[in-house]
Amino acid sequence: MLLIYTHKITPRLRYTFKHICTNILGISVKFTTAVDEFIVHDSLKLSYTNKPLGKELHIKSQEVLFEQGITDMEVKVQEWRDTKCFFVTGIKSFLPYDIFAAAFVLLSRYEEFLPHVKDEQGRFPAAESLGFQNEFLTQPVIDIWAYYFKEVLEEKYPGYDFAKRKFSFQALVDVEQAYEMYGIGIMRWVTSFLSDLVHFQFQHIWLRFRVNLGLRKDPYDTFSWLINVQKNAKFKFVFFFMVGNYSTYTKNIRYNKKTFRELIKMVGDYSEIGLLLSKEALSDKKQMKLEKKRIEGIINKELNAVRCSAYMGSLPTHYREMIQQEAKNDYSMGYPDVLGFRAGTCTPFNFYDLDYESITPLIIHPICAQARAFESRSVDVKELNHELDIFFKMKEEVERVKGNFVFSFKNKSVTGKGQDEGQWKQFFRELVND
Repeated sequence: MLLIYTHKITPRLRYTFKHICTNILGISVKFTTAVDEFIVHDSLKLSYTNKPLGKELHIKSQEVLFEQGITDMEVKVQEWRDTKCFFVTGIKSFLPYDIFAAAFVLLSRYEEFLPHVKDEQGRFPAAESLGFQNEFLTQPVIDIWAYYFKEVLEEKYPGYDFAKRKFSFQALVDVEQAYEMYGIGIMRWVTSFLSDLVHFQFQHIWLRFRVNLGLRKDPYDTFSWLINVQKNAKFKFVFFFMVGNYSTYTKNIRYNKKTFRELIKMVGDYSEIGLLLSKEALSDKKQMKLEKKRIEGIINKELNAVRCSAYMGSLPTHYREMIQQEAKNDYSMGYPDVLGFRAGTCTPFNFYDLDYESITPLIIHPICAQARAFESRSVDVKELNHELDIFFKMKEEVERVKGNFVFSFKNKSVTGKGQDEGQWKQFFRELVND
C-alpha cells in the first residue's frame, strides 16, 4: 500500500491517484493529513503537497487537485524523456512534473468543459485538444508517466514486490447497418432499386435480386466470417448493434424484424453484445432508454456495454444520461476520425463529472482508433499508409506500458464488396491473430 500525505483530501485527489497507482500500477493507496501517521508508516509513502516534510519521496503539488469548479488555466507542455508533460514542479520534487495534476486535466476532459470551437456536428474536435496541438495525442501519456513514477518508487523501495499487468487487445464491431439489401423492407428496396436504375448501376441491381432470392449473401453480412476469425483470436469481440428508428442517420433494418433479432442472438452466442446509440438517442433521453430496453429484450440479459455513434456531441450530458440508465461500460472515448488517446490513457477509468465534482460509476474504455479515421483516407494510398504507421506505433506504445489496445471498425469494413472493397479483411485477420 502507498500512503499519501497531503494537506487536503479531495475527490479529485482520490480519483487521480487511484487511476495512476491502482488502475495502472496495481498499488493500493491510502491518504492522510496526519504527519505522525505518515512518519511511522514503514512501506511505500509519498508526500504530495506544497513542500516536503523532510527527506521523504515528495512531489510538489499543483492546485488543480485541490480546487473546485472549472477555471481557465495556462498549460505549457514541455518535452520529457520520450514523451511530453506539463505542470513543472521544481528541484525538490522527485519528478520534474506534477503527473497527477496533469493526468486529472486529461482524464476529466477538463478542456471539453471549457469554451471551445465545435465542429459542424457540434462535437469537440481533436484539433482543439492539448494532445493534438502539442503532438502527444498518439501516446498514452498518463500510462507512460505512471511508469516513470514507478521507476522512482522502485529506486526508493527496492525490496517492494510490484504487481505486473498484461497487455490486452480488444476489437469492437459497429453494426450501424447489418444488411445493405436484405430485409430492408419493400419501400426502401424499391427506392434503392430505382436509384440504381437511374444511375445505371446494373451490376448492383443484379446483386440486389440475387441477395433477395437467397442466391448470395448480403454484402454487409460478414458476421460468420468475423466469428470464425474470433475463434483464432485471444479475446472476444464486442458487437455494438444499433436499434434506433430508421432516419436520415440510422439506416439499420427494423429492430423487431425476426431476421435481425435472430442475427443479434446468434452473434451473442459467441461474442458480447453492446448497444450502439443512434444520433436521436444522444439528443433524447427517452429514446436512449427505449433503445437500451430494445437490446436487452433481444439478448434477454442486462446490457453491459454502450457506445455512442460518431455524432456524440456533449460529453457530460451523454455520460450523465448513461449513468441514469445504469450503463456500466462506455466505449466512446475516442475521436471518430482522428487516431489517438482522447483522455491520454490506454487504461479504463471512471468518468469524473467536473460540474458535480463526483466520481461516477460509469467505466470509460478508451479507444485509440476508429474506422472513420481510415475510411476518409482510403482513396489516398500515401495518406492511408501514414495512418497505418501511426496505428502500429500506438499499438507498440500500449504494449510497452502493458495497457489496453482498443479499436473499432464496422461489419461492412470487411465486406469485399462496395465502397470499402474488402481492403481491411487480411489486415484485420493478421491484426487480431498477432
